[in-house]
Amino acid sequence: MGLFDDLSRFLENRLEEFLRSNPHLELEALLEQLREQEEDTLKLIADLQLQEKRSQEEILSTAQEIQKWHIRVQKAKANNRQDLAAAAGEREAALLRQGNQLWGHMQGLKERISQAQDLLKKIQQRRQEVQAKATEAQTARAKAQAQQRLETSGWWNQPQTDYSGYDPLEEKFRRWETEAELEQMKRNMGK
Repeated sequence: MGLFDDLSRFLENRLEEFLRSNPHLELEALLEQLREQEEDTLKLIADLQLQEKRSQEEILSTAQEIQKWHIRVQKAKANNRQDLAAAAGEREAALLRQGNQLWGHMQGLKERISQAQDLLKKIQQRRQEVQAKATEAQTARAKAQAQQRLETSGWWNQPQTDYSGYDPLEEKFRRWETEAELEQMKRNMGK
């Protein structure tokens, strides 16, 4: 087992290093973890509510049984059947204890449901905070990438100062300079 523990620790350390160097992925991992926690908490709440409903049904059923045995105790006493009255009274007392236990169990379920709902709210709030940070980080990363593209493409795509298109002023100067050279040549030849 030591080898597997060592391998597990090694992989966890590598994962942590990778996530630290890629914070946007760390936020994504945290978001996924929060989504899973939210889903698990929702399942827990649904399960607890189902248990609470069953508990309420058991309490109702027990209350009806208590009522039935209470009436029997009354009938047995009215007919001077102390043996039946005592046995019915014991049954009624046992059902009352059972009802009290069921009531306590249901109250515990209600408390757990309340705690799970509070936890769900905290998870949802945390998820919103992390989602906002992830969105902010994604926007910052996109801006940084755009800036980097501008900087790297900036030196490559420098505006050219070479006017390869038609420039009328350039044409006028060339004609003038050519005419001046021709005049100079004529004068030099005429000497």
